[in-house]
Amino acid sequence: MLSLNNISFEFGGRYLYKDATWQINPGEKIGLVGLNGTGKSTLLRIINGEYALESGEISKIRNLSIGFLNQDLLSYSSGETILEVAMQAFAPTLKLEKEINELLIKLETDHSDEVLHALHDKQVAFEAADGYNLRPKAEDLLEGLGFSTAELTRPLDTFSGGWRMRVMLAQMMLQQPDLLLLDEPTNHLDLPSILWIEGYLKDYTGTVVIVSHDRYFLDKVVNKTAEISSQKITIYNGNYSFYLEEKGEREELQRSQFKNQEKYIKEQEKLIDRFRAKASKAKMAQSRIKMLDRLERIDDVDGAGGEINVRFEMDKQPGKVISHLHIKDKSYGDLKILHNTETKILRGDKIALIGANGRGKSTLLRMIFGSEPYEGKHEATHNVITSFFAQHQLESLNLNNDLITELAEFAPTKKDVELRSILGAFLFSGDEVFKKIKVLSGGEKSRVALAKTMLSKANFLILDEPTNHLDMQSVGILVQVLAEYEGSFIIVSHDRYFLSQVANKIWWIENQEVKEYLGPYDEYEYWADQRAKEQKAIDKGIQETVKKEKEKKKAEQKVEQSDEDKKLKKKLNTRFQNLEENLQKAKKTKEDLEKHLGNPEIYQNADKFQKAMENFNQHETILKEITKEWEEVFEKLTAME
Repeated sequence: MLSLNNISFEFGGRYLYKDATWQINPGEKIGLVGLNGTGKSTLLRIINGEYALESGEISKIRNLSIGFLNQDLLSYSSGETILEVAMQAFAPTLKLEKEINELLIKLETDHSDEVLHALHDKQVAFEAADGYNLRPKAEDLLEGLGFSTAELTRPLDTFSGGWRMRVMLAQMMLQQPDLLLLDEPTNHLDLPSILWIEGYLKDYTGTVVIVSHDRYFLDKVVNKTAEISSQKITIYNGNYSFYLEEKGEREELQRSQFKNQEKYIKEQEKLIDRFRAKASKAKMAQSRIKMLDRLERIDDVDGAGGEINVRFEMDKQPGKVISHLHIKDKSYGDLKILHNTETKILRGDKIALIGANGRGKSTLLRMIFGSEPYEGKHEATHNVITSFFAQHQLESLNLNNDLITELAEFAPTKKDVELRSILGAFLFSGDEVFKKIKVLSGGEKSRVALAKTMLSKANFLILDEPTNHLDMQSVGILVQVLAEYEGSFIIVSHDRYFLSQVANKIWWIENQEVKEYLGPYDEYEYWADQRAKEQKAIDKGIQETVKKEKEKKKAEQKVEQSDEDKKLKKKLNTRFQNLEENLQKAKKTKEDLEKHLGNPEIYQNADKFQKAMENFNQHETILKEITKEWEEVFEKLTAME
């Protein structure tokens, strides 16, 4: 559906791609990977038509629709509700709905065939576009991404950048383009939302290209991996884990071939040097020189970067208990965060605090640190030295310092090479270490603050989203640092690979209580999945029981109603029979009275005539009343047949 053919692109004085080729096929879910600076986001912009190529071409099928989610959308602003913004994905269908409403109004005064035909055509088109389900679709998608039902009517401008990004992601997914380009889609999602979008993308019928540093996410979603390296694009037919394994095998083969070729070249060069000295062998030497010139050289494997050589140093060994909180209550106004719960961190604990945004994870970290008030008490601990990394910690950076000076002032005993090593791990290399803090972006400042935290002599670390601005290589190095750390820590992160590598306990907040799982993240994930399945089965069982009870009650009511109907019908039949007898008697009486009035003698006596007329009128009234009741009972019996 789209091909990059021998493309070359130069950016910032260097080539990101040189004669690179890539074929994207329908239905593929592709993870686009590579070290920082290799041009992953740039390649997405090239595909989207934002950048012009230096050479090569892009071929794509006619009318290919492309959706591109990028970090620039964080700044998108609108006073419309988030539901309205998301539903902009259905602009043509919404326009059709507006036209239908206008025609319905027109139809009130204009009943012409022209209006009727136009209305019919538009209603058929609207139904074909699934117009009646657009709103529920948008609502389900937004709620799947973490928004509450009440928030759907809030203006977009009232949300933070990360939540706005979710709305734009929802809009793009609702458009269902043929090719969906996602640049770091999980950056601003909490764990439940990441799990939800994984399921959505796995079922997505279009083609997806994803740039992400979340290897678990890539493993769950993609079926192909494209790596940018050495200005080329290399394809691996599997997910990220497959890519790592296959890449390792390819590199091992390439390294072996490179070494063998280097050995061969050196041997040939020795022979050439020896043959040159002899006139009789000069021709042979020239032949070997030409052969080496024609030889297609095998490149050595690119290095993936060095490792951190800085080790944690703790000033003091803490006591057995690192932190022990007895929390009676923690609320923000009417919003209860924690209630009647306890947290205890022991020496050696490596805790991952997970869960959806808004549950109070960062609040709990601040409570443990001692900077957040709450109703309860904190038991005294011994020799605990705490270092807290969080986004607001950036304010403590000296804006006038350069990076190397900032770290040197914080860790004066460290050598320059060690400081450069840790800065390199957090994506600062070469002359970048002399950048002033004040010129750094928010993400870069965050990485400097994290580097300082890693250099502290604390025996207890509190880390709030430390992986937010790190690529896979840096996350791997952070894993290495924390694996070597002999102290204790508690971490909030949505990077499941990172958590699986560093944590030995899992915490989460449920029903305003802190819950604990004693084991690593992979075990917790399996346990939580089984727990969810069991709960689903229980819920299903309860629903079925409730349904059966309702059906049973309905059947009983039906039986009761049936019995009541039978009793009523029997009663009505008895009454009907009595009424029929009374009606016949009343008719006979009326006939007798009519004969009596027909006797000429009755008119000769005024008193007898008056009395006969009164008697006739009285019986006629009785006959009408009996006839009316007879008709009513007859109708009731007929309705019950």
